[in-house]
Amino acid sequence: MADSTSRVVSQPECDGDAKSENLSPNLTEIMVIRHGETEWNAHGRIQGHLDVELNDIGRQQAMAVAARLSKEPRISVIYSSDLKRAHETAEIIARSCGDLEVIKDPDLRERHLGDLQGISLREAAKSQPMAYNASLSDRNDQEIPGGGESLDQLYQRCTSCLQRIAKKHRGERVVVVSHGGAIRALHRRASPHRRSKSKIWNTSVGILHLSDKDEWTVELWADVSHLNKTEFLDSGFGGDKTSG
Repeated sequence: MADSTSRVVSQPECDGDAKSENLSPNLTEIMVIRHGETEWNAHGRIQGHLDVELNDIGRQQAMAVAARLSKEPRISVIYSSDLKRAHETAEIIARSCGDLEVIKDPDLRERHLGDLQGISLREAAKSQPMAYNASLSDRNDQEIPGGGESLDQLYQRCTSCLQRIAKKHRGERVVVVSHGGAIRALHRRASPHRRSKSKIWNTSVGILHLSDKDEWTVELWADVSHLNKTEFLDSGFGGDKTSG
């Protein structure tokens, strides 16, 4: 397993191309942002639905992505998971973009990881073997013991939420602040035959276009060019298959 405390300052490759400034009235552009770093991310501890705050680096990352988004064409509104690490990131972005409204939505939460929540990935195989093995299952309908969600349940929750947001904001640009596992589920919906080659780094930016014909396209993915002078976790912990 990669050392979750290792950091890089270079720009990793991202999927997709830069977006056009012109937006069709039949489309909703959704800029999907992962929350900033937490101490649990840095130490490889699994968060899921547990409510962990940003650390100082996470706040710096949030300010960096906020500065980037403040230069984008007009953003209408920000939606956020109601968990602190996402909501604080969203509030920092909102202040930089003209005090935009932030709407909390629990359907944008991370995957519930059941008995794995609160323990480190290093400890998981020994302390919670059933939950750990369930999390590694190739079955998308495999739930995690302790109330955890399956990948299909996560997918249904997150994609339905994004559909609702898109329908409400046709012809507009919207920011959504969420979590690694949830964002991976959105990519699965937009590009079902192509797995994202990128980890979902803290405050990485993805851009999705959702049409009124229920078509999703990926315009940009897992971009952290705004962090070229800011540290981020090389491991992408929580933004890879570990979620969190």
